[in-house]
Amino acid sequence: MEKTVLMILGLLAFLPASIDAQETENPYIPEIHGTIRAKYEYEPTIGKGRFEIRNARMSVEGKIIPLVRYKVEIDLSDEGQIKMLDAYVRLQPKERLKFTFGQMRVPFSIDAHRSPHLQYFANRSFIAKQVGNVRDVGAAASWTVGSETPVTLEAGIFNGSGLTNQKHFWTSNYNFSFKSQINLWRQLNIVLSCQKAGGSDVNTYMYDGGVYWENSRWHIEAEYLRKHYSHRAFNPVNAVDAFAACRLPLKRNNMALSFLGRYDYMSDHSNGTKDADGLLKADDHERHRLTGGLTLSMGKGALQADIRLNYEQYFYHKDIVPSISEQNKIVLEFVAHF
Repeated sequence: MEKTVLMILGLLAFLPASIDAQETENPYIPEIHGTIRAKYEYEPTIGKGRFEIRNARMSVEGKIIPLVRYKVEIDLSDEGQIKMLDAYVRLQPKERLKFTFGQMRVPFSIDAHRSPHLQYFANRSFIAKQVGNVRDVGAAASWTVGSETPVTLEAGIFNGSGLTNQKHFWTSNYNFSFKSQINLWRQLNIVLSCQKAGGSDVNTYMYDGGVYWENSRWHIEAEYLRKHYSHRAFNPVNAVDAFAACRLPLKRNNMALSFLGRYDYMSDHSNGTKDADGLLKADDHERHRLTGGLTLSMGKGALQADIRLNYEQYFYHKDIVPSISEQNKIVLEFVAHF
C-alpha cells in the first residue's frame, strides 16, 4: 500500500509540469492523462442495481531525448482493485519504427487493444474482456511501411507471468504475439493477429481476424477469434464481435450523438481454472448478447466526455444459470478523459 501511495503522489507531482508543457510547448516535459468511468447498472431479472467506478486511470508519458520515450499507467479502480497496467521504455529511432521494453498490452486483436475512453459501449465485448485480454512483461517491435496503403507490423515476446508474478518467474517457454494491420483507401482496415499465451502446463494459441470501415460518421466493425488449448485440455473457443455506430454532429460545438448496435458471442471458455480432478473447467459459459445504445459525446482531442446509455440482452442455453453480473441489464455510464 505504501508503494502504491508513493506512485500516486508521483503521478500527481507531474501535473503542474504537464500544464506548463502546454504553455511552453517543451517536448520533454511529461504529459498527464486520465480516464474516469462511473456507471450505474440495473438488472430487471433480479430487480437490483449498483453504482460502480469501473476505471480511474492515470498515466504519465513523455520523452527523455527524441530517441527514448516512456509511459507509466496505473488504474486506481479496475473493478475495485489497484493495478499497474503499463510501465515501459520505448526506443523510437524513426516515427514509424518502435521498440518497446517493459509491461504492456500484448499486440493482439482490435477490440481488446482499445483503451477505456475509446470503447464504443459501456461494457467490453467478450473478445476484449474474457478471451483476448492479455497484458504481460516483455519486448515488442512495431514497423509501419507505405504511405498510400500503410501496413503496420507488430511482434513481441513475453514472460507469460502476467503482471504480478515477475520476481521469481523464470522460463524457457516464452509467449509470443504477432499482429498486422493494413489500411486501404484511408477508411478500410484489415487486422490479422496470432498469440501464444499461458505460463503453466497448458498453453493457449489464439488466432484473430477483423475488419472495420469508418468515416466521419460511421464505424462498422466485425472480429472473429478462435482459441485452442494444448493437449486438448479444453474444447476450442469461438468468439465473435460485430457492431455499427453512427455519429451525428449536433449544432452545439464539439457535441455529437451516436446510435450503436452490437452482437457478440462466446462459446464455453476456460481461463485456466481446474476442477478437483485437475481438468480445466468452464469459467464463462456459452452466451449470445445483443446490445443497443446511445452515446452523447462532448469535447474534442485529449479533453472529452461521454454519456452512454446501453441495454444488453443475454441468451444462454436453458440449462445454464448465469452469473449475477452477466444477465440482462440497463447501463448508464459517464466517462471523462483528459
